[in-house]
Amino acid sequence: MTLQVDTDTLLQLISHLKVRGGAQDVSEAINSAIVLWLREQSQLAKNCDPAGVRGYQWKSLFLPEGTEIRSWSYGEHNYARVVGDEIIHQGKSVTPNQFAQSFARTMRNAWMDLSVRRPGDKQFKMAHRLRLELAQQARQPPATAGVAAALADTTMGALLVALQAQIREGRPSSPLRPEPQVAPRNPAPGEGWDLPERRKYRFRLEDVAFD
Repeated sequence: MTLQVDTDTLLQLISHLKVRGGAQDVSEAINSAIVLWLREQSQLAKNCDPAGVRGYQWKSLFLPEGTEIRSWSYGEHNYARVVGDEIIHQGKSVTPNQFAQSFARTMRNAWMDLSVRRPGDKQFKMAHRLRLELAQQARQPPATAGVAAALADTTMGALLVALQAQIREGRPSSPLRPEPQVAPRNPAPGEGWDLPERRKYRFRLEDVAFD
């Protein structure tokens, strides 16, 4: 399937990958962006139009409208809220870093200082933990790879259990190669087995070959 990407957006993506360094696979970057977008859409209410969704994009973390942001300074909490596409604190539009510094007498790291509760979240969670969870989810392999790995682990576990059982029984043979089943010998004589021996001489094959 071929997808069309706006030229300016594609150039910005390539420039960002170049500055970041490391792997510069454009297809992988686009796929990761789509995964993050789908994850954000899954948190929206049903029948919600994604085109009309508003919120504040904080680096890799998207804060939809209605998100509450909390800081802790000198024994009390301070709150801000995402309204439209802005973070509003005391009637003014602020950035996360500005909000973190509002009540601090020293420099603050907004990721480590602020906690976030998005619509649908039951409790506040530190911003740096949300960012870490997003990064971990983006690095996860596809579901098919996860299923294959689980099946491989299950198969290897079963083989190890079988091997341990054979070792305990004193038969350390490989579980990958089952022991051959030998049919029991029939001791009953067959036809002609009771006839007298008529040969007078016996020869070995090597004697005949080199005579």
